Amino acid sequence: MNEDETLYKEFLEGNQKAFEKLIDKYAERLIYFIESYVKNFDIAEDLAQDVFVYILINKNKYNFKYSLKTYLFTIGKCRAFNYLKKAKRVISLEKDIYSNDKENDIEEIIFKNERNRKLRDAINCLNSSQSRAIFLADIEELPYKDICQILDMSMSKVKSLIFRGRRNLKGILLKEGEFYNG
Repeated sequence: MNEDETLYKEFLEGNQKAFEKLIDKYAERLIYFIESYVKNFDIAEDLAQDVFVYILINKNKYNFKYSLKTYLFTIGKCRAFNYLKKAKRVISLEKDIYSNDKENDIEEIIFKNERNRKLRDAINCLNSSQSRAIFLADIEELPYKDICQILDMSMSKVKSLIFRGRRNLKGILLKEGEFYNG
């Protein structure tokens, strides 16, 4: 049994501290992942909080045959899609729902040094599908099977995205004088 499973079982038994440890472990990563869809840090933060509230309310729905990280990211993706659907239906008076004002804040939270910031910027230069696949594979180090589930894509599609994304990322970083070993 891994640490996540142990903490989740303790949470199921009523240990709130175990749930708080899971939040501490995954909140920033989940926010970054959701922000890649909604393009707004504050909204991503709210949606990530919704994910944890959902888990708190529906704690018995988690299936231990999947990793907790996969479960959280799958719920996060659904929350992001639901938000985007609502945002399209309700045309806001403020035209910049997808403001990038907080982009640098999220980089500071997730990437602590200059090399990682450059890598993040280079990843953002990729198309969104490649960017998400690279993030899940190389930053979160998820297995391809889990990436397929989170992105709802076939194994061949995910492998292709990651291969092309890494190749494109390497080209971007080499052009900027950096080196990527993904």
